[in-house]
Amino acid sequence: MVPLRFPKYEFRFKNTENSTYIFDVIRKKFVKLQSEEWVRQHMLHFLLHTKQYPKSLVNVEKQIIIHGLRKRYDIIIYNTDGSIHTLVECKAPQINISQETFDQIAIYNLDLKAEYLIVTNGIAHFYCQMDHEAEKYTFLNEFPDFRR
Repeated sequence: MVPLRFPKYEFRFKNTENSTYIFDVIRKKFVKLQSEEWVRQHMLHFLLHTKQYPKSLVNVEKQIIIHGLRKRYDIIIYNTDGSIHTLVECKAPQINISQETFDQIAIYNLDLKAEYLIVTNGIAHFYCQMDHEAEKYTFLNEFPDFRR
């Protein structure tokens, strides 16, 4: 896998039937290691270890219904009251982050109402804070640490 622009983290791997798997600490299972999963696992470790978000507030790859359509999100961080703090969209490193990528996460967020959005391909990271009243987002230089 290609090196990503994240701090160095320790991962657990296993090889089965000519495929490599990486352990997901949120789903508590090994998942097939593909380019997007490599980015997702780095982002999870960044949120958990670098930014100190508790595992209990993080959810990975669940199905949601947006405007009657079944969609899957990459990562959600919840607030302690159950509202959504952050919605994360991960792309493979070879995928350029475009306006289309932001449109995808913005459409999801119309229903989810997350306070923050993160879009990353592991090389470029974009952090946004939402202003739902004005229906716009502001880019941040850095994603905030967990506030206890």
